[in-house]
Amino acid sequence: MEQEQKKIRRIGVLTSGGDSPGMNAVVRAVARTAMYYGIECVGIRRGYQGLINSDFVMLTADMVRHILGRGGTILYTARCDEFLTEKGREKAVGTCRMLGLDGIVAIGGDGTFRGALELSRLGVPVMGIPATIDNDIGCSNYTIGFDSACNTAIECIDKLRDTMQSHERCSVVEVMGRHAGFLALYVGIAVGATSVLIPEHELNFEHDVVERIQNARLAGATHFMIVVAEGVGSAFEIATKIKETIGIDPRVTVLGHIQRGGAPTGRDRETATRMGYYAVRAFAEGRAGSVIATKEGGIVEIPIEEALAMKKHLQMDRYEILEAIAASGTLRK
Repeated sequence: MEQEQKKIRRIGVLTSGGDSPGMNAVVRAVARTAMYYGIECVGIRRGYQGLINSDFVMLTADMVRHILGRGGTILYTARCDEFLTEKGREKAVGTCRMLGLDGIVAIGGDGTFRGALELSRLGVPVMGIPATIDNDIGCSNYTIGFDSACNTAIECIDKLRDTMQSHERCSVVEVMGRHAGFLALYVGIAVGATSVLIPEHELNFEHDVVERIQNARLAGATHFMIVVAEGVGSAFEIATKIKETIGIDPRVTVLGHIQRGGAPTGRDRETATRMGYYAVRAFAEGRAGSVIATKEGGIVEIPIEEALAMKKHLQMDRYEILEAIAASGTLRK
């Protein structure tokens, strides 16, 4: 006799790790899709710390109304060292049982998914949704927040270019991307940077910076834009080295957490909504233990353990494109 599928009555949703534009859109989609399926939705505040401390709120239609275009996360986010301990995870599972949760949607990056995997191993059904501005989640072609962060950086750099051009200066701009250069490379191509420094490409300062600036100067350029991913090193150190090597006195701008703020773009709102819907639908149809990911424009479910083992490699053809376009602007007639 076929076993009857357990009815899902109540699920939780949390945001964890670094915030990214579009997280609120996911929370909204999860809550509304749950309502559509007749499932109650509990918002867990402050990520896994909230599970340990029983910090939660019942999500209603009114609570998630008008948050689609808001940056940040109404559920707040935090990193939780206590969850890394066995005792902390036991507390979290205890909260799940106390609240009667039949599953949890965890929104965040690899760290969030590792936490979700631990919950899954302890008997709590989970679904993960990738949200990070670095776009470095191996299992998904795209992560929520990347497009918004790129547009924020592009807008800032375009404004910097105006003043750099007026004063005929060099600008060194540091963008986020500790271990991945997706953001820096995308932004660098979009703003027509003189040079982009990323972790995936071994830095040759003479070739990648000095020669680029010198050739651009000889070709008639009066201002230069160097985009640096934070994983390569400090923008201040790069600027100091430029001054010492060729005598130009660059101005440094570290965009920092401004890239995580602001209203999400249309792409992030739409992707977030689709992912949130599919996560809840999976629960409603009796599936769990996967990350909702994008692949070739569609939505797929990848088992969490498999998802965590996957690596994403930067498309170096984009770096080749950048080099070709940048070099062509330095050719003397």
